[in-house]
Amino acid sequence: MFIRQIHYLLALSKTKHFGRAAEACHVSQPALSTAIQHLEEELNITIIQRGQRFEGFTLEGERLLQWAQILAHDWESMKQVAAECSCTLTGTLRIGAIPTTLPIASLLTEPFQQTYPGVHIKLTSLSAEEIIRQLDSFGLDLGLTYINDPNLKGFNKLSLYHERHVLLARTPDPNLLNRHLIWSDVADLPLCLLTPNMQNRRLIDGAFREVNITPRIMLETDSIVALYTHVLSAGLYSIVPHSLLNLFEKSQKITALPLYPELCREIGLISRHQERPSPLEEAAWNTAKQLDLQQRFDSLIDLNA
Repeated sequence: MFIRQIHYLLALSKTKHFGRAAEACHVSQPALSTAIQHLEEELNITIIQRGQRFEGFTLEGERLLQWAQILAHDWESMKQVAAECSCTLTGTLRIGAIPTTLPIASLLTEPFQQTYPGVHIKLTSLSAEEIIRQLDSFGLDLGLTYINDPNLKGFNKLSLYHERHVLLARTPDPNLLNRHLIWSDVADLPLCLLTPNMQNRRLIDGAFREVNITPRIMLETDSIVALYTHVLSAGLYSIVPHSLLNLFEKSQKITALPLYPELCREIGLISRHQERPSPLEEAAWNTAKQLDLQQRFDSLIDLNA
């Protein structure tokens, strides 16, 4: 009963509504309300501000919510250990990934699920800042993000590859070929880039600022697929991490040209630092250690240059 009460409390925190929380927990609203009241009686504390509808948590309730998140996480880990002991690892592995890593996430999830077919994976596109926040609040198990972020002190980090930026073109100007391409060479090209709120775009903007150039940006989008289609069909150029060439490696229609000086960032997995990671986190971490993504992505530049 206690674990159910904890999950009821967390559902109420997420939905801010008794009825929706009850629906999410597959119980009636009176059953959920009664269970939380019993928890309050057992702990001798008022957790919920009550009126005709949900009015929020008390200050004491907000403090208890932090422990409820830890208890729910530990309960899930305990179930995973039990499943691991019977050689049937199950549960849900929650991964947050910055948008530019989503296209390559399958290189981790595919071998992981081959080894652990009973595990469900929830992969979500998030900003680097939101990944950190959700890891701290136990909303995620792992993050796929930039690992040289100064805000990652206290997190476990596993380097997977250094991304290098390339110029994408369907039919590049002949003057761009067979040369050491520098950032000023692309100043007048019609570009399509990610939107300015995305960290990858901010890196590219910084590279142009360093050489005192204002690029000719024709289109901005938050979609990697949209970038590719506009290069392929609209005659635009784009600048992307070379890992994204993994999306196009079967296509001979796109040319990727390295840019110098190189704009590099280190990409990897991050997780909360804890004495005993859950079996799912540990299994995914060990799977990632076996990958050789750097060689894979660097070879794509060599093939297209």
